[in-house]
Amino acid sequence: MTSLATLPQHPAPVDTISSLAGRYEPRPARFIRPERLGDWRLKLYGIATAGREPRPELVEAAMSLAPFAFPQPAFTADRYGVGLVIAHDAATASIALFYWWQSVNELHQRVYVGPLDDPRAMTKLPDPAAGCVYELGVLDFERRAWIEDVLANPTGPDLERYLSRQLNADV
Repeated sequence: MTSLATLPQHPAPVDTISSLAGRYEPRPARFIRPERLGDWRLKLYGIATAGREPRPELVEAAMSLAPFAFPQPAFTADRYGVGLVIAHDAATASIALFYWWQSVNELHQRVYVGPLDDPRAMTKLPDPAAGCVYELGVLDFERRAWIEDVLANPTGPDLERYLSRQLNADV
């Protein structure tokens, strides 16, 4: 068995590590509205750089992609017709993230990204990241709500309660 002490050490260059300092400033993550997309029931969130709100054209571009992002049908033996959309007006790109609950405890995703000046030009990422620290703040809230309201609810799964929960915080 290999221990950490016997693994070769490859330290990151000091300038790489020091470039991480001061790179985090919380951003507002806000629930925008509930959405219906056919049989899908969705929570729509917006994230923007500090002091801003996501541009309406980005929010609407994200929702125009939703019919292509969410699998059909919404309801299957292991899909529940429940998900969320995040329109992230990031510093360098327009981003639309689509998530849905499937297979009891799995959160599936599709991600689209495009230029800041043209949110309608977003294209699907073939191998998306799990999310940036800001998006993960929303997903952390949603994960906890899914567990509390659906998976571990002593009175049984309550999708209405889950869908009524909204995050409005700096993440």
